[in-house]
Parts: sequence; structure tokens; C-alpha cells
Amino acid sequence: MAVAKFSVARLALTDFRSYGHLRLETDARPVVLTGANGAGKTNLLEALSFLVPGRGLRNARLGEVARREAGEPEDDSGRAWAVAAGVRGPQGVVDLGTGRDAAGLAAGGRERRVVRIDGETVRSQAELALHFAAVWLTPRMDRLFSEGGSARRRFVDRLVFGFDAAHAGRVAAYEQALRERARLLREAASGRRTDGAWLNALEDTMATRGVAVAAARKDMAARLAAFCAESPGPFPAAGIGLAGAVEGWLDDGPALAAEDRFRAALAAGRAADADSGTTGVGPHRSDLVVHDVATGVAAGQCSTGQQKALLIAIVLASARMQALERGSVPLLLLDEVAAHLDQRRRQALFEELLGLGAQVWMTGTETEVFRPLAGEAQFFRVADAQVAPAS
Repeated sequence: MAVAKFSVARLALTDFRSYGHLRLETDARPVVLTGANGAGKTNLLEALSFLVPGRGLRNARLGEVARREAGEPEDDSGRAWAVAAGVRGPQGVVDLGTGRDAAGLAAGGRERRVVRIDGETVRSQAELALHFAAVWLTPRMDRLFSEGGSARRRFVDRLVFGFDAAHAGRVAAYEQALRERARLLREAASGRRTDGAWLNALEDTMATRGVAVAAARKDMAARLAAFCAESPGPFPAAGIGLAGAVEGWLDDGPALAAEDRFRAALAAGRAADADSGTTGVGPHRSDLVVHDVATGVAAGQCSTGQQKALLIAIVLASARMQALERGSVPLLLLDEVAAHLDQRRRQALFEELLGLGAQVWMTGTETEVFRPLAGEAQFFRVADAQVAPAS
């Protein structure tokens, strides 16, 4: 089967982070961005990460990524920003655009992200997953296995987006119902009258969408585990799985039975959830569980270097899986990853990326680190939010 790959043909930024205006054209080869810390390299990767559903690689709010002049307050809520790109994929070149709707916000509306595909405004950012796939690694993710589970859930969801575009919509619907149910329970606890029928409807949405979200994550982890077991070269084999109440119900029986159990648990937990201000059960409580197959040690107990190696191995495995199962390779965004690997693992990483044929965008402060990619990649120098081909 011929394997296509997602790549960026052109990228245009307007008032995004440190960039007032930028236009960059690239071919389908890997992209290496070098420059001093603070030059704007990570901002380019973050812009690309907004071409898939979600809040980008920094998990930022819409207002946080708008460009600000020196001295402007950080709570400036009126500034717009835009990211536009021509992306190559199995469907040919597609024009994707997204940004902040500052006009609607100024008119008194709620903060909204606008998404356009081939010039047409679409209803939901979830539709981006129909046309583009990207996975990233950043220095902040070095703590993925030692901090709270929310970042791990987002990581799994990004992997699922590459196979199931509808997953983004299910996650959004579940989270919206989760927030609305919590609001109703707070009102009920304060003595205000609430709509019981609406509460039932919200819990039904949470049950149906939540079980679907959990099933998709669980299926992804099960399929990916086989690819992780074949980790290349010096990268460790990672054992992975999903742990949570809903996942356990799916182990015990069919999805419809899990939905019934979820509805019953939500109804029974209303008083406790109202008191705690949280929802005690659901896929928002699930977690990605990872261990080093060779040693059996949980990822959270491994050294920082071994945790990074496990994370790289999982990302590479997901790209191989997508190439085999979908016939396409996602865009890979690797921020300051290569510099912190020893020479053996760095060489293995480069070889794996070239073997995949992926367009990978990599950042670093020193060009020397990427010397093995000379002739295989396109090199750019970033300085003061300006990007130019490296000499």
C-alpha cells in the first residue's frame, strides 16, 4: 500500500505570539529550525499544532497566543490572531485556517475560535481532523508520566484524532455536558430550582459520549501496544493501557451495558458531586498507564531520560501504526528533542524519521546536532521572529 504523508507547503501567521506577519514555504522534507532560546522557534510549532483540534502544544487559551507589543497588558482580550497553511495529504493540498474571532468578542459575544477549510467557515474545529494529523513532543511533556492525568488524556486523544476524526467532537460534547451538569448541581446545592429533565439529558449525553470516548482511547492503546513492542533500536519497548471505571465496564460487557452503568453512577453521585464540585466518575478520570517492558518499571518511576525515551518510542510507534493502518504519516513536531538524547538514540531517531518519510519539524539551538540530516532536510535560521534559509 502506498503511504501518503501530511506535510506543510506554506505557513502564514498574523499576530501570533512573537510574529506580526510571517509567510514560509517548505517542501515535503523534514524542517530544521535553529536559533537562540526565545527566537520564536517553538511559536512556529505551536502555530502548526493549532491546525488540529484542541488548544495546541502549550494548551493555551485563545487570548494567550495573540501577539502583544512591549508594555501591553497580558489580559488584552481584543486582539485577533490567525494561522493559515496549505497542507499536503491524501486528498491533495488543502487550505486550512484558524484564529480568534476578536470581532465577535468585541461585540459582546463569547470567545470563539474560527476554522476555515478551503476558504469555507466550518462549524467545529473537530473538522480539522478530517484533513490533517499532527503529533508533538515538547520539553514540557518530559513530565507527562510524573504529573496529573489530564495531560496524558490529551496526549491519547491527539493520537486518536489521527485515526478517528469524530473523536474530537465526542470529547467536546462530553466535556460540555460535564461542565453544564456541574453548574446545575451547584445551583441545586445553593437552593435554586433546577430542571430535572435537563439534568437527565446531560447525564445521558455524558453516558453515550463518555463511553464512546473511553472505548476509542482503550482501542487505541490496545492496538498501539503491539507497535510499541517493536520499538526500534535503542528506544525502549513501552507497555501501555488505559485505566478507569468506564474502561473496566467495557471490559465486563458491551458498550450499551457500560452506558447504563454510567448513567446509574451519575444519578447516584449527584449529592456527592454537588458537595465536592467535581464529577467522581467518567473518562475525565481515566489515565494512560505506561511501563518499560524490559524492566517492568512504571514510567513515572523511571529516570527522566528513560521517560523521554519511552515517550519518543510511543510517538514513533503511533506514526508507524498510522502509516500501516491508514496509509498516511502524521506531521511530527519535535521541540528541543534531539539535543537531549545521547548520540546513539539521536541517530536512531533520525533514521526512524527518515524511514517513515515524515515531514518532521524539529527545533534546536545548535545546527551541529542535526548534521546527520544534511541533504535530507531543509534548514532555517530563526532570529527575532524572522525565519530565513540557513546558509
